[in-house]
Formats: sequence, structure tokens, C-alpha cells
Amino acid sequence: MASTLDALVLLARDPEALADFWGGLLGWRGREVDDEGRVTVRGEDPAGLALRLEPSMAERTLPNPMHLDLTSTSLEDQEARVERALALGGRHHDVGQTGEEGHVVLADPEGNELCVIEPGNRFLAGCGPVGAVAGDGSQACGYFWAAALGWPLVWDQDEETAIQSPGGGTKLTWGGPPLGPAGPADRVRYDLRLVPGEDGEAEVRRLVGLGASPRDGGAASGRRVLADPDGHPLHLLLPR
Repeated sequence: MASTLDALVLLARDPEALADFWGGLLGWRGREVDDEGRVTVRGEDPAGLALRLEPSMAERTLPNPMHLDLTSTSLEDQEARVERALALGGRHHDVGQTGEEGHVVLADPEGNELCVIEPGNRFLAGCGPVGAVAGDGSQACGYFWAAALGWPLVWDQDEETAIQSPGGGTKLTWGGPPLGPAGPADRVRYDLRLVPGEDGEAEVRRLVGLGASPRDGGAASGRRVLADPDGHPLHLLLPR
């Protein structure tokens, strides 16, 4: 592939504080800060999922189209993860759950949703502490990302899709209809990074050919802005 998954991006009023929350919750010690104030946190595996906290004062008007599903190895471990999240500034979050679910729904200090999944979840077995990025999206969107990243489908049933890197790790999932609204208020996106030596404009054309749509903006900061087939933003980062 001419580009690879670089990070899951969350817009943040206070990127440093949100990086403290996520780094502390996940035990990720790697941290990078760029000259535009974006803070990236990652675990020890450089090929694993990274989180990028990007400064923005935009108001949150829609539920996030994606959230993290964190795994647990036992009920005690699940409880400990929830308590750690609360101690770091997270809170319990109501999305209409009945109380009978095995997972626990939380929000980070800026309201971004996350779930701590109960032990024994077979779908997330072997995925690691961050089991999935669970997305609101269509089957077509799942197919697009499978082709864009070159990751195989590991679930494709009843319009629900999931993909996973050939090397394992976090799954990316799309739940099928009904779909929530997409728009400029989306506060979560994926960043792709162009492989060194590849042609950025050719990669944009490839992504558009797979179903992405070009959007204005980003050229001055070394990126191309697009949207996936469901209208959610994605950025292609180009070498400086």
C-alpha cells in the first residue's frame, strides 16, 4: 500500500491533558508533540494503533462516529480499568444502556465515548488492550477501508464489517445501518501517512477511486483532506 494507518485522531480543547488521560489509561508512554500542538501517544509497538490529540475549539454537536473498545482479562481487571479511567478524569456515560450489558460505557474528560468490554469476548480475543475502534458506518465504508489499507475483512455479516491488520492487533469495525449523521462536527478521524517515496497525488487518486471524496483544505500543512464513503473525514499526511 502507498499509505498506512498512522493514528486515530481526536479533536481536543486541551491535547496535553487528554494525552495524559489516554496515556495513563492505556499505559502508553510514547509521546510526540508537533509544531502545531498535536500530541500523539502510542504504546511500545510502533506498528500498533496510536492516538493523536489535535487542538480544536470546535463545539461537540454530534455523538462521535467512532469509539475505542478496551478489553479486559477478568472481572477484576475490567473493574480496575474502569476505576483507573474514573481516577484520571473520565466518567460514566449514558447511551441508553439498560444495565444488563456486560460492558461499561465511559467518556473521557472531554466527552469522547469508550467502552470497557467484559472478559471472555470472543470477537476481541487476542486483539490486545485496545480491542477495536468501533465505528458507525456502512458495509461500503468497511469495504473501502479494507481496500485502502490492504487489511483483510475478518467479519462481514448483516451489513456489519470489521478489518484487522495481517499482523493482528486492534480491529476496525463498522456497525451497519442505521447510520448517524456525518458532517463538519465530526471530532474523530483516521490519519493515513504516505509511504516515503510514493506519489501523494497518485495515492489521492487511488483513494478517490476506491470511494473517497476530496475535500478542501490541508495543503498548506502537508496533508490532503478527504472523506470516506460515509462522509467522515480522513487525512493523508505527506512527507515534509
